[in-house]
Amino acid sequence: MSTRTLIRGGLVVTAADEIHADVLIEDGRIAALAAHGSDVAAGWTADRTIDATDRYVVPGGVDAHTHMELPFGGTSASDTFETGTRAAAWGGTTTLVDFAVQSTGHSLREGLDTWYAKADGNCAVDYGFHMILSDVNEHTLNEMDKLVEEGITSFKLFMAYPGVFYSDDGQILRAMQRGAENGGLIMMHAENGIAIDVLVEQALARGETDPRYHGEVRRALLEAEATHRAIQLSRVAGAPLYVVHVSAEEAVAELAAARDKGLPVFGETCPQYLFLSTDNLAEPDFEGAKYVCSTPLRPREHQAALWRGLRTNDLQVVSTDHCPFCFVGQKELGRGDFSKIPNGLPGVENRMDLLHQAVVDGHISRRRWIEIACATPARMFGLYPQKGTIAPGADADIVVYDPHATQTLSAETHHMNVDYSAYEGKTVTGRVESVLSRGELVIDQRTFVGRAGHGSFVPRSTCQYLD
Repeated sequence: MSTRTLIRGGLVVTAADEIHADVLIEDGRIAALAAHGSDVAAGWTADRTIDATDRYVVPGGVDAHTHMELPFGGTSASDTFETGTRAAAWGGTTTLVDFAVQSTGHSLREGLDTWYAKADGNCAVDYGFHMILSDVNEHTLNEMDKLVEEGITSFKLFMAYPGVFYSDDGQILRAMQRGAENGGLIMMHAENGIAIDVLVEQALARGETDPRYHGEVRRALLEAEATHRAIQLSRVAGAPLYVVHVSAEEAVAELAAARDKGLPVFGETCPQYLFLSTDNLAEPDFEGAKYVCSTPLRPREHQAALWRGLRTNDLQVVSTDHCPFCFVGQKELGRGDFSKIPNGLPGVENRMDLLHQAVVDGHISRRRWIEIACATPARMFGLYPQKGTIAPGADADIVVYDPHATQTLSAETHHMNVDYSAYEGKTVTGRVESVLSRGELVIDQRTFVGRAGHGSFVPRSTCQYLD
């Protein structure tokens, strides 16, 4: 049975355009757009009509950096694929790219199959996977080629976490060389983990155990140094590079300098670096543990450089690095030793709203909001134009967004499976009203009507941002 949905009367906002248009959806895809009030639009009929008067009609968000059910630091991220994708939908995100993890000594295939099993049949919205490389060797390099053919077209390496995810410069270079051959995009966690471990050891020896020291030992200069090194290795390999969760002004400067040379180097930041700071890490009574993530929160002065980078396109994407751990029972593992606090923040539900607040505050334009949250992540990771835009032929992943409603972010009202909000008490302007995923309503007038299992795995092409 063919089903038709019509979204009438809204302002359609994409990365390229803002037009008062009606949107016709047929069989899960966008069939046509026509100017509101035009003869063409007036002639359309549908099984269901959604009134978007005084609302924005925007593409569903693409969050290209999440960690559902990630084992880390003796525990596991508190959101499952079911709870995490439901929360994503509540926040106007309709596609996630999560990270499958290769364990040291095991194949990429084993890691990927484990993540397929976690997600399959459990997701409310569509999803893809990146692959974390923990063990670069001849076998895993060969596996990279097969994964690219399967639609897993990006690979994350870590300059941090020695003994867990860490790769040395030689392993990184080999993976980059392979990516240059097979089209896989290398994503880099750029922090000098070897040096950081020395500073951690020294801080603990001095009795500096509180959460705030997590930020102090993970120096901005060590993020900048690693970013610089990753860029040079990518130049040697002739490979593009995507640096994840950029938090520091000095690291942005390294990316900007590389891009000024015309190098295919890209950067992502996250809402926590734009809206939070070391002030949060320093909150008393161990409350600062709620804000422990890596790269760490920085002093507030770094925020201006991040916003500027987003405006100048030296930073292209805002993802969440959503990796929630409950304060009670999980973050508390690090009482008396900040190095044992599980690293990660909840945020998948808050990203679209926080970035709309940035529009209200004058940091970015409406179209740039959609560009950094929807279109560019889709292009960067081979999902465009199926995802990330509103155009004929695209998946009908659409958010009807009320730009005038205000809401106060709180653990009391969010849908993420975590016992605190990183943005507790923050009032923002703008709120998701309804969400469609491939033409099916997931959120209908602030009511969840979706289901686990609607979300499908989406194989991705190679990076389209290089075209």
